[in-house]
Amino acid sequence: MSNKLLLMGDEAIAQGAIDGGLSGIYAYPGTPSTEIMEYVQNTKQTAELNIHRKWSANEKTAMEAALGMSYAGKRAMVCFKHVGLNVAADAFINASITGVNGGLIVVSADDPSMHSSQNEQDSRFYAKFAMVPILEPSNQQEAYDMAYFGFELSERLNVPVLLRITTRMAHSRAGVQRREGKPQNSLRLPSDPRQFVLLPSIARKNYRKLLMGQAAMEIESEKSSFNELISGNNKSLGIITTGIAYNYLVENYPDQKSPYPVLKICQYPIPRKQVEELYNSCNKVLVLEEGYPIVEEQLKGYLNTGKPVHGRLDGTVPRDGELNPNIVAKVLGMDVAEGQPIPDVVKNRPPSLCQGCGHRDVYEDLNEAMKVYGTGRVFSDIGCYTLGALPPFNAINSCVDMGASITMAKGAADAGLVPAVAVIGDSTFTHSGMTGLLDAINENSPITVIISDNSTTGMTGGQQSSATGKIVDICRGIGVDPNHIRVVTPLKKNHEENVRILKEELAYQGVSVIIPQRECIQTFARRKKSEKKESND
Repeated sequence: MSNKLLLMGDEAIAQGAIDGGLSGIYAYPGTPSTEIMEYVQNTKQTAELNIHRKWSANEKTAMEAALGMSYAGKRAMVCFKHVGLNVAADAFINASITGVNGGLIVVSADDPSMHSSQNEQDSRFYAKFAMVPILEPSNQQEAYDMAYFGFELSERLNVPVLLRITTRMAHSRAGVQRREGKPQNSLRLPSDPRQFVLLPSIARKNYRKLLMGQAAMEIESEKSSFNELISGNNKSLGIITTGIAYNYLVENYPDQKSPYPVLKICQYPIPRKQVEELYNSCNKVLVLEEGYPIVEEQLKGYLNTGKPVHGRLDGTVPRDGELNPNIVAKVLGMDVAEGQPIPDVVKNRPPSLCQGCGHRDVYEDLNEAMKVYGTGRVFSDIGCYTLGALPPFNAINSCVDMGASITMAKGAADAGLVPAVAVIGDSTFTHSGMTGLLDAINENSPITVIISDNSTTGMTGGQQSSATGKIVDICRGIGVDPNHIRVVTPLKKNHEENVRILKEELAYQGVSVIIPQRECIQTFARRKKSEKKESND
């Protein structure tokens, strides 16, 4: 491969990890993190190096498998979007207590402005909570370098390292200079055979080691090349930026240079000495950070000497949404050229299910079967089928987190809302739905679970689903009565038959599972195109 590549931020992280001695990557697809795993899977170099690169069933299993590879002395990376870190949080937090053996990088891709997410949460809070270092790139080269050097940092400090990116960093491109590839670590067991055994007596000792290691983490940040104090002649204001926010600042100046002193923070803990140097030399401070006011809150904790610190907390910078150059310019009192407002006649085009999608037929069947019961009884999950909340279907009443459809339906049934229906996809079912179904089985809850099986992880581009070919066996194994596991084909010609089956199961006073099976129209089209190409070759 060339030493200079044009890469998205996600791809730069993947290539940096490969060149940094990666032995295994574990992930569950979620925008904007998906392309990290896909790049590793599609790069010939990884096959030659025998790097593990299979999708995991969910983010928790991915985090635990990566920790297991670290236990064996090899370098591992785990990737997911910010809400995926919620799923992996148990293992992530405890990994800071076990420490690592081989280097471990945890990539969390945040989504400010909620382009494809339920919330705007900031993963830096998790790393601060776990007391582990954070790397936050301001450009694609730094994304590559952080993945490349992050394994060494992890091994040196004996903790996982969180690599935090946001949507714009993940999906924008720039030139990246590659470094010389490092060999993978050799298989090596921990020198302390009880390092990863978190019995209370051992965990207490490990926790003290973590606390004692905080000073070393701060020293690493103080001397990090990713953090830079940039001089400026106008001392009326000092600006602190984090990660990609630095770009939103300098894009307002033709020469890419701020007249104010700027502290560019891309590695945490916060480099206190540089912060104090900036603070002491300026009249006031402005904090520009993508996400929550984490740095701003910490500054107000230990720079309480009278000078104002402005940012998201006091409303100087908007509290929600992404930053951009115009927002920063307005904060700095600069003139902003804005285009004409969009006329009312122009409306946003809402997202919709693909023409020919099997989920469409599922909702048409379900709406017909539910007419006798009325609205407000259908709990959905996260996937393409969540678009059933919009016209023309208006079929679902909830979408909270992965797997919540089944457990919310169970809770509603416990409250007396019978029948209650859960709609969940095949990949989401094996991600987080199986345990909820087990709860329902244990109480024989009167719920109907529709597992809409399109044989892929459709919402994120058609990745392999852990559920393919296994759903019926899983449901039987969990304990669903085989007489109430119904497999149907969602097609218009089967509408009357499918409605009849739905009505039968809605009337059943126990757990029933209906599995509409039909391949995703997008993966079907790609498969046929590939098959045609192979036959022509």
